[in-house]
Amino acid sequence: MTDSNGGKMNDRTVETSPQVYARIGGVLYLIIIIVGGFGETFRGNLVVSGDAAATAKNIMASESLWRISVAAELLYLTFAVALTLIVYVLLRPASNNLALLAAFFALVSIAVESVSRVSLFAALFPLAGTSYLNAFDPHQLQAFAYLCLRVYNYGFGISLVFFGCCLFLYGYLVCRSGYFPKWLGVFLMIGSLCYLINSFALVVAPTFEGTIFPAILLPAGLSELTFALWLLVMGVNVPKWQEKATVLS
Repeated sequence: MTDSNGGKMNDRTVETSPQVYARIGGVLYLIIIIVGGFGETFRGNLVVSGDAAATAKNIMASESLWRISVAAELLYLTFAVALTLIVYVLLRPASNNLALLAAFFALVSIAVESVSRVSLFAALFPLAGTSYLNAFDPHQLQAFAYLCLRVYNYGFGISLVFFGCCLFLYGYLVCRSGYFPKWLGVFLMIGSLCYLINSFALVVAPTFEGTIFPAILLPAGLSELTFALWLLVMGVNVPKWQEKATVLS
């Protein structure tokens, strides 16, 4: 029960304050962006386009860092699950159903991305030099490792289809929320369209995707970074959030 001074009520208010959720969400989002960006940049420096032998040599020369980068990305995917819940809590006053739909899209994206990471480990197996691989020519093993990386690229691209849908809903809900600036929501929707264009181009017209990548993803990355920083620094307009949350309840 609440005492005459409202002690427990104040504790409850602190625990459930949208500002607390926003700050935690901003920190998690920044970690995800930093770790994810490092992983993609690190692998991009090792993979030599069209050259399986050089790629295999680079990977084996940095095998420990390769494994650490993948492990770090698996950790950030667990953070992404927590972030999904936090963003749902922040956006549900704008529309509970759409916020829930966005969370579903986010979780599917996380699941697909997690499974695609298996290909990064699979790329190491044919390069391990174990005796059972002696039946294969070294060039065949290098080609198989390179193929695993190609499979990963497509798996990650597919995950971004679902995340692009999620990000579009985030942007729409931010626009209609009243406790986030509308321009932030528009920026998120533009970013989501960039993800979707890149992913569908990868599937339907890979040559065209090669010409627009990575420039097409720059607005998407900036929109996410802006959202993360806004959550961390500015948070939400608490009175307006509480007003809409009260109506929802």
